[in-house]
Amino acid sequence: MIPLKQSVEGCFATRAGAGGISEDQFKTALAATQRGTDKIRQAVNHPDWPLLRLPGETSDLMSLGDIAGLIRNQSDRVIVLGIGGSSLGGQTLAALAPDWAKPQVIFTDNLDPLAFADLLTATDFKRSTFIVISKSGGTPEPLAQLVATLDAFRARGLEDDIGARVIAISQPGDNPLRRLAERFSIAVLDHDAALGGRYSALSCVGLLPAAVLGLDIAKVRVGAKAVLDEVINTPDSGPAQGAAAVAALAEDRGVTDLVMMPYANRLERLGMWYRQLLGESLGKDGKGLTPVAALGPVDQHSMLQLFLDGPANKLITVITADIEGAGPPLSRDLTDDPALTYLSGKTIGDLVAAQGRATMDALCAQGRPVRHIQLTQVDEASMGGLMMHFMLETIILGDMLEVDPFGQPAVELGKTLTRDYLQKT
Repeated sequence: MIPLKQSVEGCFATRAGAGGISEDQFKTALAATQRGTDKIRQAVNHPDWPLLRLPGETSDLMSLGDIAGLIRNQSDRVIVLGIGGSSLGGQTLAALAPDWAKPQVIFTDNLDPLAFADLLTATDFKRSTFIVISKSGGTPEPLAQLVATLDAFRARGLEDDIGARVIAISQPGDNPLRRLAERFSIAVLDHDAALGGRYSALSCVGLLPAAVLGLDIAKVRVGAKAVLDEVINTPDSGPAQGAAAVAALAEDRGVTDLVMMPYANRLERLGMWYRQLLGESLGKDGKGLTPVAALGPVDQHSMLQLFLDGPANKLITVITADIEGAGPPLSRDLTDDPALTYLSGKTIGDLVAAQGRATMDALCAQGRPVRHIQLTQVDEASMGGLMMHFMLETIILGDMLEVDPFGQPAVELGKTLTRDYLQKT
């Protein structure tokens, strides 16, 4: 069963007025998605497309669970050293766990010298585990973090503990990370060399941190497989319809910005993950769409003004869950003020659900197209389904835009220049 329901009706002129597309424009774009969809179908078992094999893979789940169990037993804190796709997928899944979950899992994804120094100072190395992730094994940020961490172990007289308290994830073959791992007897999990970092959330990269937090990683893949199966077996799947709506709005209504606005705290990191996925995948050859991460209802008090009354160049994707009746109740005797009677007898879930509906209706009334994705609940299966939906939608959009959705050639220049600058100083 597909763990999400998508509606693109808010993208049509019948709902969004002049800002929307016609049924014919949508059908034309939907027909154009078939080439990308066919490529996905044909690549399901191809070795160069591990993304499409992972949803049905179960052979690695037990070993990941065992490793996660060992980490939990020896750790009060788990620190993940990684950046970009090596971190955001894990963060997105880990957000499903409550803030007070044990052990504490910290993602040090943005390299900051003072913050990282403070983290090392405040960490009990005898009760912590470090997971360092770099697909290439040569990414400077996590390698710098790892070297500093190894120095910190040595400074505390704990060099002999490194092999038990550090684990690495990297592609097979000779690389700097694997050489450091061998030097300190650090176990290394294989990162498939054909799996791009931003597409790696369903691999050990994303699933190991999730498993450490006690999340059901098998359900993540079950949700992803349901969406993949729909694309394989259904002519006009959810990802194809999403890609068609985006492409038609871009071509016929000048939409350049794609805003993701979930109404759930546990989906906040999904917006940041999506930002990297879309930006690095489609921003090539002078083409691309700009991803924007927002969060409801808090951004109703900041960004919504721009979305409603600023440039008419955005598609807003609102994600909601079935939360009516959820959360603390609002007592009638404390809401008897005439200005608060609308809250009387309701729950916080009722309020947030009404805000999500109101936002979508207000946007459409202003001629701003809206896509709605509804979840029954925010859990492992729905998160796996959401992530697979957007990965496949992005691949289909890449085909429509005639750009390769894999690789990030322009980013490599910055990495090369960084190394050059350091070598000259």
